[in-house]
Amino acid sequence: MVNQFGIIGCGMIARFHARAIKDAGGELVACYDHIPQAAENIANEFGGQAYQSLDAMLADPKVEVVTIGTPSGAHCEPAIAAARAGKHVIVEKPLEITLERCDAIINACDKAGVTLSTIFPSRFHDSSIKIKRAIEANRFGKLTMGDAVVKWYRTQGYYDSGAWRGTWELDGGGALMNQAIHSVDLLTWLMGPIVEIRAQTALLTHERIAVEDAAVATVQFANGALGIIEATTAAYPGYLKRVEIHGSAGSAILEEEDIVKWDFAESVADDAAIREAMANRLSGGGGAADPTAIGHHGHAKQFADVLDAIHSGRKPLIDGTEGRRSVEIILAIYQAAETGQAIQLPLAVDPELAVRKTGMAKR
Repeated sequence: MVNQFGIIGCGMIARFHARAIKDAGGELVACYDHIPQAAENIANEFGGQAYQSLDAMLADPKVEVVTIGTPSGAHCEPAIAAARAGKHVIVEKPLEITLERCDAIINACDKAGVTLSTIFPSRFHDSSIKIKRAIEANRFGKLTMGDAVVKWYRTQGYYDSGAWRGTWELDGGGALMNQAIHSVDLLTWLMGPIVEIRAQTALLTHERIAVEDAAVATVQFANGALGIIEATTAAYPGYLKRVEIHGSAGSAILEEEDIVKWDFAESVADDAAIREAMANRLSGGGGAADPTAIGHHGHAKQFADVLDAIHSGRKPLIDGTEGRRSVEIILAIYQAAETGQAIQLPLAVDPELAVRKTGMAKR
């Protein structure tokens, strides 16, 4: 039974991956970072062997699945190397920072016949699933509005803590690509595909970064509904992320993992239990002000889904194509902000674009 993991990139996110591996019934057997001490730290804390060479780790027959937690713009090379070594691949969000690099990962995993999944744990929360099922049951009637709002706060020290943070080359963007991408994914999972985007972005308060710390986009969905995506890391002290779904027969609002509004023209038996849970909200601040304050339970559910997909021969619930979608939306927002024009989806892809060579650990 496949359940032995290796971690590539042993910065902050590696600890969430290590805890999730255990909770999903897996075993951490190996880890690698281009800074040897970082790999040693993870091995000492969670077990497994620390490798000083990626090739050596990927040659270890015990390693069956790898998780990748390098900086966003350095996911492609280790993912392709792992696929070619016959390892199943789980990539921390975003899948990559360009569509060409996303496609390179997807194609490599398809060619090697290994499973690929992109980390979006918000889809696995019970509250998200309840809203999804209500949409599928047509309880909202005609969908009319879908909004994602991420008003978080990051100190200047956060960006100064890693040379890759706040760069286009390795972060791929700012508040949108790094923080709000979870909510962008959740919004389009619930509302359906986005077909047109208009946007503005700005760098308002942070220094020594090249990317945005504030962004607003208006979107049109394929079903005709309209929506807004707001993202910032400059809203002190930081508030819970929010996704709102509205329709002609119902509305629901999600804050972090809690449903805080659940109103429908026609009630069903489960509504009372959902409203009772609303009165006993559990979510704290999440990652609103502290990136280390997130839980790993969503990761654990997703890792368990990947293992089940491998064992049963099905696709994971969030595969590479699903992971690519939110990257495309965010890149379209950046294009719309830069050009001042409405951007239509899907975006054009340049298949000849060279794959860049980089390698650092996300920390």
